[in-house]
Amino acid sequence: MIVHIHPDNPDERNVGKVVDCLRKGGIVVYPTDTVYGIGCDITNQKAVEKILLLKDINARKTNLSFICYDMSHISDFVKPLDNAIFKLMKKNLPGPFTFILEANNNVPKIFKANKKTVGIRVPNNKIIREIVHQLGNPVLSTSVKQDDDDDDEYIRDPELIEEKLGHIADIVIDGGLGGYEGSTVVDCTKGDYEITRQGAGELIE
Repeated sequence: MIVHIHPDNPDERNVGKVVDCLRKGGIVVYPTDTVYGIGCDITNQKAVEKILLLKDINARKTNLSFICYDMSHISDFVKPLDNAIFKLMKKNLPGPFTFILEANNNVPKIFKANKKTVGIRVPNNKIIREIVHQLGNPVLSTSVKQDDDDDDEYIRDPELIEEKLGHIADIVIDGGLGGYEGSTVVDCTKGDYEITRQGAGELIE
């Protein structure tokens, strides 16, 4: 099912429909400031496992990421941030970045597995941030693109995404055309920071 939500002025009724779906363990395709993502409420383990199976992701080998609403929300899920890292993140968020940080005990175990780190996103996209804000929990962040896709044109277009993933996703949000490039990944777990994948975002120091 496609739900249309205006990217600049997300309407409360449709946002509420998506939030209700997530609370019931639903899977949702949503826009970000980079590529469209597919996710669920991170506290619903069955929904998380379903997406990992769909994407062929091994939680023990991959840094899983989720979307928070703002810096205050991030602090609920990570260990206290170094001053310099906090300032770096504040300069660049909301934005097209995934920050790898040390997870605290509020992060569900499936996200940590054999690791103690987690990827955090605060996209510059009002739709997904408002959904997260109303839900009260972060949303799992993973791209709709499959690794074996030869033709990735569909990843920008919600209607094409619905054709491909509608049998898996309970809701596909149409928030306009998305991008092709993923976020820039910044590892902040080693004292300083290191860009481990250059994506759509140019980090401001």
